[in-house]
Amino acid sequence: MNSENFSLSEKIVSSSYIRQGSEARRGHEQLIRQLLEQGKCPEHGWSESTIELFLSELALMDSNNFLSNCGVGEREGRVASSLVARRHYRLIHGIGRSGDIAAIQPKAAGSSLLNKLTNSIVLDILRLSGVRSASSCFVVPMATGMSLTLCFLTLRHRRPKAQFIIWPRIDQKSCFKAMITAGYEPVVVENVLEGDELRTDLEAVERKIEELGAENILCVHSTTSCFAPRVPDRLEELATLCSKHDIPHIVNNAYGVQSSKCMHLIQQGSRVGRIDAFVQSLDKNFMVPVGGAIIAGFDDAFIQEISKMYPGRASASPSLDVLITLLTLGASGYKRLLSERKEIYSFLAQELKSLASAHGERLLHTPITPFHWVSLNSYCLHNDKAVTQLGSMLFTRQVSGARVIPLGKEQTIAGHTFRGFMSHSEAYPWPYLNAASAVGITRDDVTVCIKRLDKCLKSLKKEAAKTIPDVLLMRSSNKIE
Repeated sequence: MNSENFSLSEKIVSSSYIRQGSEARRGHEQLIRQLLEQGKCPEHGWSESTIELFLSELALMDSNNFLSNCGVGEREGRVASSLVARRHYRLIHGIGRSGDIAAIQPKAAGSSLLNKLTNSIVLDILRLSGVRSASSCFVVPMATGMSLTLCFLTLRHRRPKAQFIIWPRIDQKSCFKAMITAGYEPVVVENVLEGDELRTDLEAVERKIEELGAENILCVHSTTSCFAPRVPDRLEELATLCSKHDIPHIVNNAYGVQSSKCMHLIQQGSRVGRIDAFVQSLDKNFMVPVGGAIIAGFDDAFIQEISKMYPGRASASPSLDVLITLLTLGASGYKRLLSERKEIYSFLAQELKSLASAHGERLLHTPITPFHWVSLNSYCLHNDKAVTQLGSMLFTRQVSGARVIPLGKEQTIAGHTFRGFMSHSEAYPWPYLNAASAVGITRDDVTVCIKRLDKCLKSLKKEAAKTIPDVLLMRSSNKIE
């Protein structure tokens, strides 16, 4: 409805009522105008009716929704199912063109506008979350692992002699496979134990650089977000090393946007040294379906180079999902979620500490990571079978996400054998259980988890009491120091 149509409507319905409806419409349009002017996440979230109006207006700008369109090409936005069309708000053309995922599509102005706005809003959120000097980013319809691969492949043209990627160890398969898929040999640097934490071995990293030669190293591939006992890499020191030796630095920030600590490390690393790009997941940080990531950095030219490396057009679904989500939450809503996560982090710590103490365990000290873990070394968990049984018991009781890690597990990935897999170390001293305080978690989640974990541990105690000699039972009253 434009002003002319509103005027015509006054001939049919009372003009006072039509003017009231016109004012309401202008309220929606004012929000859309501010978004287009500023390119930032609105401070306060929009209503669903405003978001749907906006998406409908965008869809009408794509050629597949033109009333008189006659398509004779192989890709004309045709959809056989109306259910599929509605699922995508009739935004069918995707994003980008064959040569650049960020390029404008002449026959899809609405989808192109959606793509540009989403990238601009996401960049605003990254800055609000702590990386204030980030200059460019784009949403890519691939999860974190393949997005890292895209970064590595882009660096290939800049460093044609390179064969190796230096990688402080983190026991997660996709980031390791990302390097293999790109055609490079990962150089695994073992972490060092400091107290209960596993930290980056900076001396070992520098020795590898000197041993292999800087020109033969594609990049250093570091990690921020990770499960304890491994903590975020020493990003400032690694960034300084990369700057010193003129080696690119790619950061796996998979679920780090929700952690002010992780985002601060990236900001500081870029300030004192070199960080070429950092990659984060959409689903883990923004509570949207799996399938998208954000590639961001501090050099517009390099981020644009990565986007041009993506072959072909791309699905707009991840961009659409995160756009709808951030418009719904607004900047204040997203900041509220981050604040709530921190509060529940403290609540989870206290609950785990009390439970651990009651069962002869302890909450191990890992202040640098936003995730908690508990040692599993009491008499009822005296062997790997008992430890893995606890994990199975939790899963069957619908406690998802908790990780129970036994000692000495081996895992071979692409020909490389990791000893002590999942503990991020060849010889970590304790088995343990991880519990994450991630964005979207509630106090009820923690309360129910603790209640079910308590029951599982009590059940294991009863089983152990039937088989373990009395001399071992004496340990149950002692806390592990």
